[in-house]
Amino acid sequence: MSFHIRRKDIEITETATLKRILKSSTYVTVALSMDNQPYLVSLSHGYDEASNCLFFHCANEGKKLEYLRSNNVVWGQALIDKGYVQGECTHKYASVHFSGIVSIIDSFEEKLQALKCMINQLDKNPEKLIASLKPERLRNTTIGRIDIDHMTGKKSKDVII
Repeated sequence: MSFHIRRKDIEITETATLKRILKSSTYVTVALSMDNQPYLVSLSHGYDEASNCLFFHCANEGKKLEYLRSNNVVWGQALIDKGYVQGECTHKYASVHFSGIVSIIDSFEEKLQALKCMINQLDKNPEKLIASLKPERLRNTTIGRIDIDHMTGKKSKDVII
């Protein structure tokens, strides 16, 4: 089933802008499904533009992983919220919706690169945190990778990304 953005005047058509939103947002919200039961989760993430994928981390067990083991196809959203405009009945925002396939990373080196990607995106002083990463802690962390296969976006007319 294919849908399109009804309001073409707010549609983001440039891939570079969609990627900038994924790169500058601090979290994504991802919809999961298992046995016809939905589950929604917000995740801090890192966006790897070269691979067009998102990385996230989580505990080694829990509801999110049970859902992903059952069905690794996800739909997500990254949102940059610039706030409601008082007296104008409008909201300033930019958003990207995406679909993708989740895989769990096993390789220590890939886990390390994924965490570096997340830290570089989210932290103001990434070098200090990256230097403090301990191999034993990394081995006990689950890292997921969402390979994005479709993106679409929209934004308020006067929001600049």
